[in-house]
Amino acid sequence: MQLPRRRFLHLAAGAAALPVVARAARAQAYPSRPVRIVSPFAASGGNDIHARLFAQVLSERLGQSFVVENRVGGGGSIGTAEVVRAAPDGYTLLGMSVGIAINAAYADNLTYDFLRDVAPVASFYRAHFLMLVHPSLPVRTVPEFIAYAKAHPVNMGSNGMASTGQLAGEMFKMMTGINMQHVPYRGEGAALNDLVGAQLHVVFASMTSSTQLVRNGQLRALAVTGAARSPAMPDISAMAEFVPGYELASWAGMGAPRNTPPAIIDRLNKEINTGLERQDIIAKYADLGGSTFATLPAEFGKFLADDVAKWAKLIKFAGIKPA
Repeated sequence: MQLPRRRFLHLAAGAAALPVVARAARAQAYPSRPVRIVSPFAASGGNDIHARLFAQVLSERLGQSFVVENRVGGGGSIGTAEVVRAAPDGYTLLGMSVGIAINAAYADNLTYDFLRDVAPVASFYRAHFLMLVHPSLPVRTVPEFIAYAKAHPVNMGSNGMASTGQLAGEMFKMMTGINMQHVPYRGEGAALNDLVGAQLHVVFASMTSSTQLVRNGQLRALAVTGAARSPAMPDISAMAEFVPGYELASWAGMGAPRNTPPAIIDRLNKEINTGLERQDIIAKYADLGGSTFATLPAEFGKFLADDVAKWAKLIKFAGIKPA
């Protein structure tokens, strides 16, 4: 029996729409069981704080448990690789932070391609660093520091090789033409302790760990590493006021295995961005020295690509090689 042409076209259109309808239905049913968020850094660290905060937000909004599991090691690569290998069904997610982007630019033995194999879901948070000196150093501004560094040997402490602290300093060296001797420490706290003890000249550190030291008068902040001043410390100059184009920030967000259905990613993104509008989360992030950072998945993907490229440029400039 031959179908009338109009009836045939109607049925064909309906059949073509079935995959779209099925995908939408799966997204509406998601999640139907607990979801794992892999945090590839240690518990209680910055990455872990953000992952647990949004695990709670998503649990509340989607009515299913989102559970954070720490998979530590390899500069974040062990946990990231575990997510990359997971089924792309939305039930294994990755808590991400700037350390993963640095590792993608630095490590030469990764079993995955970060920008190819991790689908961007949503960003959470963004914060700049502070350029800090001991109050006894006879400088109060960035131009005065540059002049001092051109006339005197300067040592710069950081939270380790290829760390945010080192790379913030390397960017400063690259854009100002000064030299600073890098002294790596095992963690930001150790570097800050030696700066407080006047054993170092300068440290680039997170606002979370250093703001109170500035407010107590133990350290002097010369600049925040952004294009504009921070609402958390509006009296501190932005680095770009003296070094045009200088901007460097830490961030946190969420990813998923490549090929995770777009409908699931879009749903997670919508719920996370709604959570970022909550006043308690805005206040919490302000206390950490940063701010909420909401993007769509494609926007976050562009941000990640630009961030990896920036870190790679700084690593090449500094001549840092994987250990």
